[in-house]
Amino acid sequence: MKPYLLGITGGIGSGKSTVSKIFEVLGLKIYQSDDMAKYLMENDNKLISSIINSFGEESYIDGKINKEYISKNVFYDKEKLKTINNLVHPVVINDFKKWCLIHKNEKILIKEAALLFESKSYKELDFIIYVYAETKLRISRILKRDSHRTKDQIEHIIKSQLTDKESFEKADYILENNEKSLLLPEVIELYEKIRKKAANLY
Repeated sequence: MKPYLLGITGGIGSGKSTVSKIFEVLGLKIYQSDDMAKYLMENDNKLISSIINSFGEESYIDGKINKEYISKNVFYDKEKLKTINNLVHPVVINDFKKWCLIHKNEKILIKEAALLFESKSYKELDFIIYVYAETKLRISRILKRDSHRTKDQIEHIIKSQLTDKESFEKADYILENNEKSLLLPEVIELYEKIRKKAANLY
């Protein structure tokens, strides 16, 4: 039997990586889509060529993706955002499939991705957790975490992502991360439910 595929997503600053880390401590393997996207953008030659063709040589500095240049170009232009997503998403989706084959003996595998719904890759997963946090809290978290981002940039990123309402409709479970209640017990309880779902496949 193939592994039970669990998706974790949420808007920027929602805390989806924190939730993933808890699952990792509980023994599950995590595919970090955003980290892998960056890796592939710097190591997949076809993807590198496509990005340079679309956005110019300035997209890279000494073989590393020029995040500041890409951000300025992409987040203020819907068409350019669509272009880069269309280049990167298929490569990441294909890489995830290869990763799943490598770990095919695991009962549960997790895919963490900011754009799980936008990339349509959620359709290949068995269960989706949407990590929710209020916008003000998300902005304050990102400003503390990412020194290269301005409040204006963060607001643009949030506007470019699906709304909470749209995401709620697509998710199987909404995990609130507003720092009003303890996250750990809820994730552990959810883990037990998912283990039972996965066990039913065998």
